[in-house]
Amino acid sequence: MSAEGNAVPIWFDGIPLEELNRRGANCANGHLGIELIEAGDDWLKGRMPVDHRTRQPAGVLHGGVSMVLAETLVSWAAAFVVDPAKFHCVGQEINANHIRAAAEGWVYGIARPLHIGRSSQVWEVKISDEAGKLVCVSRVTMAVLATPMRYLGLPPAASTADA
Repeated sequence: MSAEGNAVPIWFDGIPLEELNRRGANCANGHLGIELIEAGDDWLKGRMPVDHRTRQPAGVLHGGVSMVLAETLVSWAAAFVVDPAKFHCVGQEINANHIRAAAEGWVYGIARPLHIGRSSQVWEVKISDEAGKLVCVSRVTMAVLATPMRYLGLPPAASTADA
């Protein structure tokens, strides 16, 4: 936060939501209906349907699927906070507290950093239902590796070694 209380932009060079949704279409993200929908100066928001793909046998959102949404949001967010020509972020630890059940509609997750360091990042994800009621809160720790971004099809920015 700035001295005025406004969020300071954290993104290295923006965050390409449409491209990331396209790239996630044929993997777990797409299979579960996860969509990245909005990014602010210091947060990333996504949504996921509560339907046959994401419910447990008891008819409510599966807690593990809430964690998939959390890790998806944080993995993409972490990747675009660092210089992709120099760093790649990977999940190191995740935990979640399931607060209330969601049986239908959509859930929305918002990922915000608690710590962005040289070798690690810690993020909090709050997942809410369509009424804005908290469903799950998750904390995700990411390791920052000193190697260019490895996401398939997303080449790192031009390296200074190429110059």
